[in-house]
Amino acid sequence: MDLIDVRQISKIYHEGTPSEVKALDNVSLQIKEGEFVAILGQSGSGKSTLMNILGCLDIPTYGEYYLRGKAVNDMRLSVLSNIRNQMIGFIFQGFNLIPALTALENVELPLIYQGIKPSERKKLAHDALVSVGLEGRMNHRPTEMSGGQQQRVAIARAVSTKPPIILADEPTGNLDSKAGNEIMKMLIDLNGAGTTILLITHDNHLAQCAKRILTIQDGKIKSDGLPEKSSGLLEGGRA
Repeated sequence: MDLIDVRQISKIYHEGTPSEVKALDNVSLQIKEGEFVAILGQSGSGKSTLMNILGCLDIPTYGEYYLRGKAVNDMRLSVLSNIRNQMIGFIFQGFNLIPALTALENVELPLIYQGIKPSERKKLAHDALVSVGLEGRMNHRPTEMSGGQQQRVAIARAVSTKPPIILADEPTGNLDSKAGNEIMKMLIDLNGAGTTILLITHDNHLAQCAKRILTIQDGKIKSDGLPEKSSGLLEGGRA
């Protein structure tokens, strides 16, 4: 059984009006457990809409989406919220950290929403920050950290409960090349440990770090295949 099974989905905004926009047009794809898939496309291609649907942040207008065999289309909003909390870790370009909270508190926050008891969530948050090399920055607030460190906090937050899927939306967009390479190496390592990675990007160079690249244009998948070449990030230690 595929982890993700998308069947002929379309997403139409303002359907039936003069301002109708078909953001996705009859898209089908299957993703297996443990894959590292880059969804590559320029602004307006439909990749963000596809990301929102795969991340259970939105539902398609037409078509079907199955996540581990369960029909997402039929789920209530509360169930979708639980699915997101339990199965998907999100990493965004803008970090999305709360400035008033420490790194540890930022990582703990989604664990509170999951109802995890204080002692357990503190340990989970601590262990997640250690795993991204921030054991010495746990009590620092976002303004006291570099962009790369903030994105590491975001990764720690995403992986704290070991979700089977990490959805990374332009995760290096606000970082310099060195910090961006470090973040990509972390995603590669997470995938090596068995986590399914979905990387949303407009950058063909970053997409080459994946094991499979879906190219999306005008709401349709134009190609689906292997990277063109081996990325330097896959060779040796941390870039």
